[in-house]
Amino acid sequence: MNGWDLPKSLQVGGADYHINADFRDILEIIRRLLDEDGDRQVNLYVCLALFYDGFEQMPESDYQEAVEKMFDFIACGEEADNKPALKLIDWEQDRQMIISDVNRAAGMEIRALKFCHWWTFISWFQSIGEGQLSTIVSIREKKRRHKKLSDWEREFYRENRRKIDFQPKYTREEKAEIDRLNAIFK
Repeated sequence: MNGWDLPKSLQVGGADYHINADFRDILEIIRRLLDEDGDRQVNLYVCLALFYDGFEQMPESDYQEAVEKMFDFIACGEEADNKPALKLIDWEQDRQMIISDVNRAAGMEIRALKFCHWWTFISWFQSIGEGQLSTIVSIREKKRRHKKLSDWEREFYRENRRKIDFQPKYTREEKAEIDRLNAIFK
């Protein structure tokens, strides 16, 4: 992948496979890859099936290469620096702000597009300027580094704490237990 083209297929094990490159498909794959509730191997298999058209015909011996190429595609062909990534954005929790800012960068409602290539979406995402998302990410970064917030940032944090702090994610079992306890104490 050279970065100048928008790939719509990838070669795995010498065979070309059409890929589902729309940003919505990739965000669903990312959601499943980050799902700690399910079996990791099953989630990965489902992600491959969502990503590659004709995955059912792919030889099992090509799965590792298919995973590597899928991850490379999601990274937009960029070389990984192998440093652990610090979480500053949650694609689900920040969804509305992301869409709002990407729409502004794109100059249109991107969800109305029948198809928007993942790399195009990421290009727009990376061109997001000042706005609520950048403010929230900046405050998250300062809090992570234990840096002092300015007066307006402290006020913004107090008023938007729920947006800024990452909300806990529970497994099915934990959710069931919370629901059971809530039913008892109502």
